[in-house]
Amino acid sequence: MNEIQNSVDLPNDYSRIIVGVDGSEGSVKALRHATGLARKFGSAVEAICVWSFPVAYSPLPVAWHPDEDAQRIVATVGDTVFGSTWPSWFTATIREGSPADILIAESSSADLIVVGSRGFGGFAGLLLGSVSAQCAEHAHCPVLVVPGGRSTRQSK
Repeated sequence: MNEIQNSVDLPNDYSRIIVGVDGSEGSVKALRHATGLARKFGSAVEAICVWSFPVAYSPLPVAWHPDEDAQRIVATVGDTVFGSTWPSWFTATIREGSPADILIAESSSADLIVVGSRGFGGFAGLLLGSVSAQCAEHAHCPVLVVPGGRSTRQSK
């Protein structure tokens, strides 16, 4: 008689967890979730905020500095989750490019990607954002998509 095994083989090592952050509530929830995992598994967490210049057709110069905005986003998200003292196992990286492309490229050296289900872009009616969907389909490591909305669970 064959026995049915009710366990799931989970990796015992999440040494590098990357989190996509854009300042949205979903990205804050993703970082909080990754933080909980990091504490359980002794992982390093890297928040990655990606910016790009929008394609604009204006003859006027635009005084906009998306790299500075990204630095503010990372600081705000980090302070929201950790307060003024960030843990030594947490780092933040700011990159220029496509958020999905950067996260997918980084996934080749990560053990887990954590993203929110919806960020600031796109259409409000979608259940899954384009970045989270692309990561889920193309990443080189497991992807955890943290759902939006209110959570009834309390963090420990």
